[in-house]
Amino acid sequence: MDVAEFRRRGKEMVDYVADYLENIEQRPVYPDVEPGYLRSMIPAEPPLEAELYEDVLRDVERVIMPGITHWHSPYFYAYFPAASSFPAMLADMLCEAIGCIGFSWAASPACTELETVMLDWLGKMLQLPEDFIAGTHGQGGGVIQGTASEATLVALLAARCKAVRLVQASDPKISEADIISKLVAYTSDQSHSSVERAGLIGGVKMKKVPTDQHYAIKGDVLRNMLEEDKAAGLIPFYLCSTLGTTPSCAFDPIAELGPICNAEKIWMHIDAAYAGSAFICPEFRPLLNGIEFADSFNFNPHKWLLINFDCSTMWVKKRSDLIGAFKMDPLYLTHENQESGLVTDYRHWQIPLGRRFRSLKMWFVFRMYGLTGLQAHIRKQVGLAKEFESLVRADKRFEICAEVIMGLVCFRLKGSNKLNEVLLKNINHTRRIHLVPCQLSGRFVLRFAVCARTTESRHIQEAWQLITQLTYELLQEQPL
Repeated sequence: MDVAEFRRRGKEMVDYVADYLENIEQRPVYPDVEPGYLRSMIPAEPPLEAELYEDVLRDVERVIMPGITHWHSPYFYAYFPAASSFPAMLADMLCEAIGCIGFSWAASPACTELETVMLDWLGKMLQLPEDFIAGTHGQGGGVIQGTASEATLVALLAARCKAVRLVQASDPKISEADIISKLVAYTSDQSHSSVERAGLIGGVKMKKVPTDQHYAIKGDVLRNMLEEDKAAGLIPFYLCSTLGTTPSCAFDPIAELGPICNAEKIWMHIDAAYAGSAFICPEFRPLLNGIEFADSFNFNPHKWLLINFDCSTMWVKKRSDLIGAFKMDPLYLTHENQESGLVTDYRHWQIPLGRRFRSLKMWFVFRMYGLTGLQAHIRKQVGLAKEFESLVRADKRFEICAEVIMGLVCFRLKGSNKLNEVLLKNINHTRRIHLVPCQLSGRFVLRFAVCARTTESRHIQEAWQLITQLTYELLQEQPL
């Protein structure tokens, strides 16, 4: 493919993408395929000779689209949003064209410097404490990770390194292995599974803190666990608190937990993967009160801030804590400006070496929507969730299972778990809307998350009409 054909095909692809998104709600939101469907539709061996572009694109519809779950359909209400916007897509095109691998400042100065500035921009939108803003002289700063799972692991590994050094400073004879065997990390019993997985990868004990009736950690419960573990000779070193849990969008009281962590020299990482985007709105910003006690903070603009995957933003109070844990400087990666104090080499802030020019997406979206446009998007989706909540509350057959604060509604039919399992199965089998469940207080609960940028009130009403129709049919067969 030469430049002339690329120019022509590129315009065709933009038209294809625009048509796909414009008409996405006409496609079944969930695929009707069985495992292994794709293998029988394409040859067992790669082609020996080049094929025509037209044939490849034709097979996108024949082979690929039947197996796609359409995350950007207004009938997709599962998991959490996967952000999408046209400015972000255009920025990604430019990112792929530039194709730089920005592991250091020298590898592509603009890639590094724009990221630093964009994380400062976003940090100021969130009203983060000055400690987290890089500026030109700050000790903290932000970095784009691939996912919140990576950010949680990076924070845990940095905290582990810091804890080992702290113990060895007071007792140089104790080995690193002995210290790590006694380290204990903590997280909520409602936290995402990636937090527990970070403990597995980091080789440390991870204890789950029981939550209250609002599915949040209480300070006295955490304090008691810490005292018991210290009395047993263990070393508490890390807490991952959650703002907006995956099951129910619950919020840990970080203003209560933070002082405990600071007093015990425990690294407090805040995971706000979904909810963090909403903190740009003044009415939701109080949920972030207590951030000043944290050592690190992360959320995913690629969930709710109109920036396409992947873009998970992480801030640290002291960037030296990350760099101290991950810094490696072989000769082939060094450059003459790295000790100047004026540049950042993000390879020291993350697990992989290579990194894409992801800050371009932030720059395009922030400039083309503005803060007020981003706030309007958040508020609209919260309003749609509140609309769905009101429909549920008006039907005496249903109950709301957790406070609706943002764009997630947890609800269920009054009755057995089995009844709700069948209802969810029936909903998803229609392939008209898509939901996933969670478990709250031993109950099987349906999650309804407002996800797509294009979701409107009519989609909410259609979804509820389908749910109530299937509920009626189910109860005719299987009364409460």
